[in-house]
Amino acid sequence: MIRDDELELLLNDVLDRYGYDFMNYSRASLKRRVNRLLTLDKFPSFAELRYRLLSQPDYIKRFVEELTVNVTEMFRDPAFYQTLRTTILPTLTAKPFIRIWHAGCSTGEEVFSLAIMLREMGLLHKSLLYATDLSPGVLETARAGIFPLAPMKQNSENYRLSGGTQDFSEYYTAQYGYVKFDASLASRMVFSTHNLVSDGSFNEFDLIMCRNVMIYFDKPLQERVLILFDNSLGPLGYLVLGTKETIRFSPMQGRYRQIDSEKIWRKIAD
Repeated sequence: MIRDDELELLLNDVLDRYGYDFMNYSRASLKRRVNRLLTLDKFPSFAELRYRLLSQPDYIKRFVEELTVNVTEMFRDPAFYQTLRTTILPTLTAKPFIRIWHAGCSTGEEVFSLAIMLREMGLLHKSLLYATDLSPGVLETARAGIFPLAPMKQNSENYRLSGGTQDFSEYYTAQYGYVKFDASLASRMVFSTHNLVSDGSFNEFDLIMCRNVMIYFDKPLQERVLILFDNSLGPLGYLVLGTKETIRFSPMQGRYRQIDSEKIWRKIAD
């Protein structure tokens, strides 16, 4: 089990050597992830892990992927996607161009989910989905649009519960235990590394989705990220957070109206 002082040393090493800043992440979550990595990669001690990180730069990719939680699925929380389909996206139909930012997109299943929904509503051709994540490894998976076949049964059910009426298998081809989604969906996506801790705003968006990412941040970092999103949203834009995340009690609360439980907020003033 890694000690608190060892964790702090490791976080400083990673920041100084590679520029990845985990200093404002929840310490409890980080300790669980580092301890898991110690077990998975069979490090006999903390010193061995630290030595490998500092002496083998290629290992930082795996380290970052293990510290960032990449749990996702297509149309995760179908009721949320149904709200997107019936309440949120219809308000964007009159726009000549729709910009969407999916922050913390992980391996991309939810980005493809949104692209499918936009296509069915006749909006994909005039939409651009910016999908960003801290980890280059998960972005490679997302960019390829290739996912395991096994979860497709659950994904198809999620799609149906979210209001989808097509044959879900029409959106992908299956081979050798994997599926590849239609390239026309990915053609409207831009994948890029972006660090919510240190990187700034890069466009003005109509919809920003960042679900179940900020729960791993401490309170000051959550506030900084909310300010980043606020600066990145256009007038009357939508901010989507996870079920345990909220803008309540933040300085920006007065500029937003809650649309759906704790999940969706609409900007009502600059």
